[in-house]
Amino acid sequence: MKRRSGRGSKPAQSSLHKRQSTIKVWPLYIVLAALVVLYILFQATALSLAFGIAAFVVIAAILLLEISLGVKESGYRKSMLEFAAVIIAVVIFWLALRIVMGTSSPLDVVPSCSMLPTLSRGDMILVKGVNAQELKAPVVDVSSAQMQSMLSNMGAEDLSCVAYKINGGSAVVSQTVYPGYSVGLYDPQFNKIVSGQSGNLIKYICGERNVTFSNGTTEQIAYLTGISIAGTNITGDAGNPIIVYKTLLQDSFYKDGDTYVVHRVYAVIDASGNYYVLTKGDNNPGLDIQYGNYPIGEGYIEGRVVASIPYLGYLKLILSGAIAQPAGCNYVIQH
Repeated sequence: MKRRSGRGSKPAQSSLHKRQSTIKVWPLYIVLAALVVLYILFQATALSLAFGIAAFVVIAAILLLEISLGVKESGYRKSMLEFAAVIIAVVIFWLALRIVMGTSSPLDVVPSCSMLPTLSRGDMILVKGVNAQELKAPVVDVSSAQMQSMLSNMGAEDLSCVAYKINGGSAVVSQTVYPGYSVGLYDPQFNKIVSGQSGNLIKYICGERNVTFSNGTTEQIAYLTGISIAGTNITGDAGNPIIVYKTLLQDSFYKDGDTYVVHRVYAVIDASGNYYVLTKGDNNPGLDIQYGNYPIGEGYIEGRVVASIPYLGYLKLILSGAIAQPAGCNYVIQH
């Protein structure tokens, strides 16, 4: 009887050990959830960085603790096999999703606030592969020579729509349209207001838009209201597709740390069968090429956004170290 009682006590002890192990881990999941929520709620404050770093530390602690408990309960060999099985399942799912969606990045995350209010930072997006000629946006035909001339002199495209006031022979520029200011194009390379664009393939038309800040205040800013390519006038269309594209090493976005961008298609240029896409963030005052970026060649388009899930991508941002809030998250441009 004693031997049977002894044998019967082992499962009870094992069950108790498992419950004790679970109790050690689950509070960390609650803490992690709370930190992520606080990180999102305090995005407009300096506290967001602290909450983001804390969430990263808790994630690391959870992983280490789960691995440690798994080894203690199941043994090193079984734990490694279980871990490998999970990795293999994730890889198979990812490869299958890539095949179905026709892109190398079928799931991604919106990294900035440049697409407000349509997409928010931290939204997880589903991406489907697409060719430039399939994008439903204005298409303008130009010659290869015209396009090559533009690509070889991209500095001439770095023109910003600004508000300015001439003071003592020099221009004082601002994005905000203050009383007494005019709106026009500014060339930061030569620090001057541009009076003509005769040598540019793309000509920019500047105007004004209202901006609403997170504190409830509003103001007017200088804003790109349209472009002209080879005599074809184009204005932004909120119905144009949103795409994900890879940046080039020489792009200012890449130099700022953005290896990929989620922006709306503004127009497509057909240079004798070679397609280039012009894009713009809904919450940006100008086209991407106006900020020192090249037009997007077909090989750099990851795909178009077909669906989004709010907040789900914040974990990726935290894990990748993109914790600090980027500029432009405290206002929305009214269209």
